[in-house]
Amino acid sequence: MPTVGRVSTVPLAEPGDPYAGLRNETPTERLDRNWVELLQELRVVQTGVQLLAGFLMTLPFQSRFDTLDTFQRTVYVVVLLLAVTAIVLFVAPVGYHRALFQRRSKARLVRAGTRYAKAGLAAVGLVVAGGVLLVVDVVGGRVAGAVAGGGVAVLVALCWWLLPVLAVRAARAEQARDGERDAGGRAAGGGGGGDGQGEPGAGAR
Repeated sequence: MPTVGRVSTVPLAEPGDPYAGLRNETPTERLDRNWVELLQELRVVQTGVQLLAGFLMTLPFQSRFDTLDTFQRTVYVVVLLLAVTAIVLFVAPVGYHRALFQRRSKARLVRAGTRYAKAGLAAVGLVVAGGVLLVVDVVGGRVAGAVAGGGVAVLVALCWWLLPVLAVRAARAEQARDGERDAGGRAAGGGGGGDGQGEPGAGAR
């Protein structure tokens, strides 16, 4: 028997949602998923950064640290401060979550966590490049250190910034083409209904 008055429980997709038709989730469920994915990403980098910062903090207590010149000591201090900054940025979403707990502000939390993660990755990139600069400078000299540190900085910028930006632009262009294709298909379908014989054409009008 046909059911009368039943309301569909399938959540409506937001306009421009690339997952429309692929994920059966409400906006709240989508925010929860985004938050969990963000926390997983932070766990990947947080442990490594904490270990690196801990190692850097032990260097002044090594016997060879007194042999570093002024430039090398300056690079070391900058790299150490950047590593600590990265830790603060990666842990910041936890404090943000506590402040907004049970305040129905998950969207604001996800946006803030994303900004903290991006800033933290920028700091980590500088830490990696600066660390290579310091080590190679001590081992191979000033020119070799500058070349190695600059090369790592370029690699970090390429993999962590440029390629993701290009991927986002490509995804947006693909979504725009899909939207235009869908709109064209709907327009063609509507026009075809009006050009049919007799009743189909009348019904379409």
